[in-house]
Amino acid sequence: MGILWTILIGLFAGLLAKLIMPGRDPGGFVVTILLGIAGAVVANFLGRAVGWYQGDRGAGLIASTLGAILILWIYRLIKTRKGATT
Repeated sequence: MGILWTILIGLFAGLLAKLIMPGRDPGGFVVTILLGIAGAVVANFLGRAVGWYQGDRGAGLIASTLGAILILWIYRLIKTRKGATT
């Protein structure tokens, strides 16, 4: 159930990240949601590594949204650099 919850939170985190960081994203809506899921996974991993989440606890919506914003920002940096060089 933990990974399913992470995916569900990641969906909402991706949507919130898109609202917080508007703009044109290469890949559109689906990529933004996938980045949100990745942000939730990263938030879970980092939170457990630091000791914020114990046992079956995971990152909540705020931490997942922050993770999604971070990944969306990195994704935009990579895509704009790659687009500028080709």
